[in-house]
Amino acid sequence: MNMLIYLMPVALFLGGLGLFAFLWSLKAGQYDDMDGAAWRVLDDGDDRPKPS
Repeated sequence: MNMLIYLMPVALFLGGLGLFAFLWSLKAGQYDDMDGAAWRVLDDGDDRPKPS
């Protein structure tokens, strides 16, 4: 039971850190163009000229 004294603040800190990272990624625009990322995965680059 004494271990909960240490584990609860650590869990709350890690949860807050994850929430901060998620909100930062929203503000930075990481989720703005989800369709473009999906199409870039499928693009094989055949329409570009070959480097000589």
